[in-house]
Amino acid sequence: MVSSEQRRRQLAREKYERQTQRRAEAASARRRRNTILGASLAVVVLAGGGLLAGGAFSSDKDKGTSAAATPQAAPSQSDPAQADPAATPTRKPVEGCAAPAAGSPNGKQFKAEPAMSIDKGASYTMSLDSNCGKVTVTLDAAKAPHTVNSFNFLAGEQYFDHTKCHRLTTDGIFVLQCGDPTAKGSGGPGYQFADENLTGATYPAGTVAMANAGPGTNGSQFFLVYKDTQLPPNYTPFGKITGGLDVVQKIAAAGTLEGAGDGHPMADVTLNSVTVSKG
Repeated sequence: MVSSEQRRRQLAREKYERQTQRRAEAASARRRRNTILGASLAVVVLAGGGLLAGGAFSSDKDKGTSAAATPQAAPSQSDPAQADPAATPTRKPVEGCAAPAAGSPNGKQFKAEPAMSIDKGASYTMSLDSNCGKVTVTLDAAKAPHTVNSFNFLAGEQYFDHTKCHRLTTDGIFVLQCGDPTAKGSGGPGYQFADENLTGATYPAGTVAMANAGPGTNGSQFFLVYKDTQLPPNYTPFGKITGGLDVVQKIAAAGTLEGAGDGHPMADVTLNSVTVSKG
């Protein structure tokens, strides 16, 4: 006879399996729409001529759509399946990562790209102060002025504060993706702007570049390259990590929550604050 506890676990497991199937179907649809760092990354061509099916990495926000939430790859804390440890991944502590600072994203939305306010000839530095350590990025205002201007504006609005780095890829491409206040891959600031600095673009370790859902769809999501990565020149490179690359590599070394090559970081990476300074 099945006990009530066994029945509860069975129901929780069945619900989790249904949710996983729906998420898999949604992910497949997103890949078909070329929304995960470009369909060109769905298959990564290796130097030896072979093919590696790779998890792609970009904004899941389609052109002209709102920042509606898409299913997360892992259950939320309110999901009843959390009651069954066998049915859901368990986040493990990662050395060097503390609890995030208290607070939540402000979720501000803006009707249009901000007016140009930066000096294209000046130097700018972006500081990502996370619960796992600080990452310093030198921004390229000369080659990517609109991108740097947008980050300068959004950082001034505390838009990135308390946002999570929601995606990590450790197979085929090697990037940590951040900048989405919803932490679901669909969020943005309410405006989009054109690509920049794509001619001859490469993505060695330390590159900071924009995620997108196709040409001209840059918003707030960006990725940090922690290991040399081969990508087509479709993603605006706008900065270089000059301090804290080891922080990103440590996060990557801990792997994903799901145990796959593409998923949520095992480390609960949160940007406690993001600032941009001139000079």
